[in-house]
Parts: sequence; structure tokens; C-alpha cells
Amino acid sequence: MVEELAKTMRIETIRAEFTGERVIPGQVDANLLNEHLARYAFAARLAHGKRVLDAGCGAGYGSAELAKSALSVVGADIAADAVDFAREHYRLPSLEFEQASCTALPHPAAAFDLVVAFEVIEHLEGWRDFLLEVRRVLAPTGQFIVSTPNKLYYAESRGRAGANPFHAHEFEFDEFRSELLAVFPHISLFLENHVEGVAFSPLQAAEAGATAEVRVDGGETPPAESHFFVAVCAHRPQTGNPTFVYVPTAANVLRERETHIALLEGELHRKDDWLEAAQRDLANLDRAHRTLTAELEESNRWAERLDRELAAGGARILELQEELSAEQAAARVLVEAYEGKISELDRENLAKTEWGRQLDVQLEAKLHELTQCIEYLHQAEKTVEERTRWAQGLNAEVEQLRRRLALLESSRWVRLGRRVGLGPDAGPQ
Repeated sequence: MVEELAKTMRIETIRAEFTGERVIPGQVDANLLNEHLARYAFAARLAHGKRVLDAGCGAGYGSAELAKSALSVVGADIAADAVDFAREHYRLPSLEFEQASCTALPHPAAAFDLVVAFEVIEHLEGWRDFLLEVRRVLAPTGQFIVSTPNKLYYAESRGRAGANPFHAHEFEFDEFRSELLAVFPHISLFLENHVEGVAFSPLQAAEAGATAEVRVDGGETPPAESHFFVAVCAHRPQTGNPTFVYVPTAANVLRERETHIALLEGELHRKDDWLEAAQRDLANLDRAHRTLTAELEESNRWAERLDRELAAGGARILELQEELSAEQAAARVLVEAYEGKISELDRENLAKTEWGRQLDVQLEAKLHELTQCIEYLHQAEKTVEERTRWAQGLNAEVEQLRRRLALLESSRWVRLGRRVGLGPDAGPQ
């Protein structure tokens, strides 16, 4: 079953980025893949003829394994890229994939006879809600298989890498058991570990349905030292909890170790070459560092000179600022004086403007009077001209009378009359 899956599964590149948390056949270490294949092989024994939900199905390879014996399988995952990959690579009549949250499954109550959730619960903030949701969709006679890494071993194995950023809550054995018992009254706990073994495989192909004999020596590994915890949970009591051993395809440990050692030696040679190149780079960097140090020291000396110059410049700036402050104070005094003078001039200008306005009024009145005087002068000139013409006429008449009088006086008759006392008296001669 699982061996056939490992032989025939298509090794193609997934479209989503591999983070190390999602197992993709062909893109992960064989040991890591075998850990996950072993869990699905463990669950496949309980999937015959059942309605199965693979919660957190990831790339879908495990759902496809369960579908080989189950009545129907639904693979659910919240990641759209994982669901797309699973739909593209694993197409079986009894298998379907859906995008859904493990804490809000889109299925009615008692919809499944078997629910599996491998390496899912530690990723969920609401892992208690997840357990309650599984209880809701699980049939009364159904079973729930859940696995999680051992917190103590996992922290030790990660070493300096620190806590896994993808894990929301990791479990120790006692906590894992007590939380499951709070939701499911009956649980059977198993410890999953990588173990070394020796296999005797017949040269001829085994007959269909042939059994395999397994001998497990030694005591069980304590829970605190185990790699993973696996629990089979149910509403009702369960019978039988046999030891299950999964042997991966071509599990020749010695050959795999030799191959691994050869790979490590090649990697070591590459690292040696890298180390030599790094040492050369380091020597070059050291020379460059010494050159940069000398340049830095010269720059520091230049900076010190610049600091001294800046300090002197700063002192000079302070002096100039003080001089400027004094000049500004003097300027303010002058400005205040000028402003007072300007105010005084403004008042004088206002007074002169008023005086000018009054003078304009007076000039206008005088101009009016002068206009009347001119008119009077014109009339007087006209009268003088008339009187002059009259006087000239009168003078002409007087002159004419004088001439007549002269003629008269010179007349012999007049002289005779005077002698005899006749005629008018002409006055003294």
C-alpha cells in the first residue's frame, strides 16, 4: 500500500513555496517523508469501507493512500495552493479535496467514520475548538487519529534554531493525553519513533495477503523521549492496540548510511573548498581592512583638524552674532528715534496739510475777491474811458470856444464896443 504509493507517486514541483512544514514527496528528506507515510499506513488499517476526513491534508498524498481502502475520503486544508496541488496530482473516484478551516468544517454532525489529523493540532491557535469540531463531525462509532511532535524532544532537536514559528502550541505527553480525554472519553496512545531494524525479505514476490512477522526487542521508549505522540480517540471503548511497524521501501539502512556518508563527504569537500575560498577572501578583506584603517586614521586626523577649524569658526560666529546683536540693538534705537521723528513729521505734515487746505480756502476766497476787483477795475476803466472821451470832447469844445473867443476879441467891433463901453466884458486883457 504505502510502498506502492512511494513507488508510483509523481515527483513534480509544487507551485507553493516549501517552508519545511508542508511535506511534498520528492522535495523533502526521505526520513521526514517516511515519518508521514508511516502515520498514514497506521491509519489505513482503520479506513476500510469508511467515510474518512483527512483534516489538514496538505499536499494530498496521505488522502490518496487512505482512499485506496476507504469508502470515501475528503481532504481538507485551509491553504488554497495546497488544495490546488492535491486536486491536480491525486485524482481518484472516491477522493475529493476542499479548502476549509479545521475549526469550522463545512459538514453536518456525524458525517465521518474516521477523522485523521497528522501534525495539525500544534499549528492551531484554537486547537481546543478543533477537538470539539472533530467530535461534532465524528459518528458515534467513529475514531479520530491525531498526532503531534513531543515538545521536549522537538525543542532539543531544533537546538539553536529555536522555536518553530509555524507552531502555535506544542504538547508534552501528559498535557496531550489530558486535553484529548477532556473531549473523547476513550483514547489509545502510541509512541512513534524511528528505530533501527534488520529485514529478511523473500527473493520471490510474496503472495497477496501474506503476513509479515515482526519481533520487537527491548523495553518501550519513555514518552518524554519519544519523537511523536499518536492517539486513537473514540466515543466508545476500543479493543486492541497492537504494535505497528512500518518499513519503508528499500529500507537498507547500511546502504542508505553509506550513501549518506558519501554525500556528507562530498559536501565536506565542497565546504573545504568554500573554506579555502573564504580564507582567501578573509585575507583579502584583512588587507582591505588595514588599508581602510589607515584611510580611516587619516580621515580621523582630517576630521580632528576640521573639528578645530569648526570650533574656531563657531567662536567667530559667536563673536559675529554678538556684534550683530549689538548692531541690531543700536539699529532698534535708531529705528525708534526715526519712528519718533517720523511720527512728529507726520503730525507736522498733517498740520501743514490742514493749513494748506485752509490756505486753499482763503486763496479761493481771495481769488473770488480779486475776480470781483478785476471786474470792478474793468468797469472803472470803462467809466474812465467814457469820462476821458467826455473830457476830451469837452476840451475840444473849450478849445473851440477859446478860438471863437479869440476871434471875437480880435474883432474890431468888439474892441470898439469896449472902448465905448458896449458889448460883453471880456475880462482883463
